[in-house]
Amino acid sequence: MTMRELIGADVLLRAALLAVLALQAASGQNATLFKQDNLLRYYSKDSLSNFTEFTSNYGYYSEEHVVVTEDGYILFLFRIPKGKNCNGTIAEPPILMMHGLLMSADAWLDAGPSAGLAFLLADACYDTWVGNVRGNYYGRRHRSLDPDTDSEFWDFNTEQMGVYDLPANIDYVLNHTGSKDLMFIGFSHGCRQVFTMASETSGYVDKVRVAINLAPAVRVKYTRSISIRLLTEFYAAVSPILKTPRQLEVLEKGGLIQTASAFICKDNALASTVCQLFLALIDSYDPGSVLPETIRSLFGHFPAGTSAYTLAIYGQGVISKNFQKYDYGFSKNLQLYGSPIPPLYNLKKSTMPVVLIYGKNDFLVDPRDVKWLSKQLPNMLETYEVGRTTWNHLDNNYSQFSKRLIFPKINEYLRKYSTRV
Repeated sequence: MTMRELIGADVLLRAALLAVLALQAASGQNATLFKQDNLLRYYSKDSLSNFTEFTSNYGYYSEEHVVVTEDGYILFLFRIPKGKNCNGTIAEPPILMMHGLLMSADAWLDAGPSAGLAFLLADACYDTWVGNVRGNYYGRRHRSLDPDTDSEFWDFNTEQMGVYDLPANIDYVLNHTGSKDLMFIGFSHGCRQVFTMASETSGYVDKVRVAINLAPAVRVKYTRSISIRLLTEFYAAVSPILKTPRQLEVLEKGGLIQTASAFICKDNALASTVCQLFLALIDSYDPGSVLPETIRSLFGHFPAGTSAYTLAIYGQGVISKNFQKYDYGFSKNLQLYGSPIPPLYNLKKSTMPVVLIYGKNDFLVDPRDVKWLSKQLPNMLETYEVGRTTWNHLDNNYSQFSKRLIFPKINEYLRKYSTRV
């Protein structure tokens, strides 16, 4: 493909994405392109598997748990108690992993046992717990609200995830294991939750022995991804006029974008060409990093869904260039915050030991934003740049090189802050 053709494809795909998003927002369509029941034989087994099925595909034992948040959301939480050949030497305390935006717990598995971080941690004999947040397909239930008929179900952004979802996951893990604290690993959006939690709740920083953050999406001032900027700014603009559940639930599993992506990327030849281009439009290009079989798997689970307001708060962050609360507009801001502008989150309250890991070629979380974050935190252990110049945002979940390039640094701090029993 020539450079002119590549640029043309880039423009067309971006235009198509925005057209579909605008159509979904305006009409509330939750369309499915294909009846997958008739096409199962064409998809990879991993792409069709849920978390426990995925681990079982490779001979790992995993557990499914149910967490209920203080405000009634029902979330699935998964556990791999240990990997292969651990011989009873399990590390304490447990680890809790939290996924990125529009992802789910499955994202930590999609690269397979040789590179998926949940597999690697389990094989290193850590008690590995993998959480979810409201709005993805593992968090689409509530004690009293119906996500298909009640707009109130979708009335959340990243703050509620940090104030309710992450604390509920932490409390469940600690209560189940009897541990007084845990080790945290977050990716992107998952990192935003831990710093929101530290700012807006009491006592939870003491329950995090160490927080390891991969590409932390906290301040997003320098985001270079044009498609993500357009997507999030679009929802920042239109979210005030969205009313129905079908308008407020966006990029869901089984919807138009996910179904079409999974269908196109089920083929190895397309996964290594067209679908690589899809990923490059979201992030930046890292040649040879994500294997075709991983791409086939990940588009079976991504995008996983969220609310319009969750995308909107990132769009507001791109515009305001701050790590701040949701901007509801002048009147509601005065009512909720006592100020016409949203207050900033207090990063000085993030007193747990923190490690930041980032890539130089990350177009979603720019290195300048990571370095800014490191200067705001009171208990920084290390800000680590991955030693591959093309390492991008999505590589943290999907690269075949994770075991060599990021797992050793993660394991270094996990071993430092854990004990073996």
